[in-house]
Amino acid sequence: MDKLAIVVPCYNEEEVLKLASEALREVLDQLVQKNKISPDSFILFVNDGSKDNTWKLIEEEHGAHPGQVCGIKLAGNVGHQFALTAGLITAKDRSDVTISIDADLQDDVSVIEEMVDKYHEGNDIVYGVRRERKTDTFFKRTTAQAFYRMMGIMGVKTVYNHADFRLMSGRAVEEFSKYKETNLFLRGLMPLLGYRTDCVYYDRRERAAGESKYPLKKMLALAFNGISSFSVKPISLILGMGLFIIFVSLLALVYALISYFTGHVVPGWTSLILSIWLLGGLQLLAIGMVGQYIGKVYIEVKQRPRYNIETVLECEHGAGEVKLSEMENREE
Repeated sequence: MDKLAIVVPCYNEEEVLKLASEALREVLDQLVQKNKISPDSFILFVNDGSKDNTWKLIEEEHGAHPGQVCGIKLAGNVGHQFALTAGLITAKDRSDVTISIDADLQDDVSVIEEMVDKYHEGNDIVYGVRRERKTDTFFKRTTAQAFYRMMGIMGVKTVYNHADFRLMSGRAVEEFSKYKETNLFLRGLMPLLGYRTDCVYYDRRERAAGESKYPLKKMLALAFNGISSFSVKPISLILGMGLFIIFVSLLALVYALISYFTGHVVPGWTSLILSIWLLGGLQLLAIGMVGQYIGKVYIEVKQRPRYNIETVLECEHGAGEVKLSEMENREE
């Protein structure tokens, strides 16, 4: 039987961590009883530089359930995508298959069994996909739909209504570990792996407790990162916009010459000022867009570590021995 690791990135999740641990342990127990996974399967909590008692609670869960709950503590806050990557890479050599899920329990843990079944059918990646977005606000629902459409227009392959709730086989995680880029957008990377995939569908719930750790600012940053990391079409759009403005300027030149020779020149500054502001704004937009791409290249060529793991809570299943190791400056 395959050994399953459930990777759970956490940032200030003290209100919900014990609930998440209980729910996921129950899922593991059920799958073990049905002989679908190995008895030494485990949950791996990743503490992403939390400022509350998240790590303390992870240690308590590890102490109470040393055969099922493990944990890693990152040296600082690196963001959801890096924290999830740290968990996947850490679990890679300790499991045969991994499932990533957020700690807020909004993703339906009951479909994990269906994910495992689809894995046994030969799928290397199984996406957890929301059936609908009725629970979202109108703004969030509209912007999310616009984001997925824009990603499609830009040529980025994504799974509609899928976040980071997914199953990955051992070889899928192994292949993913070869991607060393710093500007991570996991939802766009997974389709690039090329392995056989499938989807399970579920209804997203309200948070079990606490507040969302993904405000509008972070969602917009993630959306832009996803577009700019996988497509250069924004730069092509700038080129097209420049050509269009040149065409319009030539038409305006023809109009100005005709007006001059026919004596219908009307002095005024409004059109001039508007033109200056328009062209100035477009130039700044173009420079800023190109600058974003240059900045990403600048960050990538430095090849700095994406994360550092400070502490690993690792358990010896069956023996009841707890191994606590300090790992400094471990990086991927």
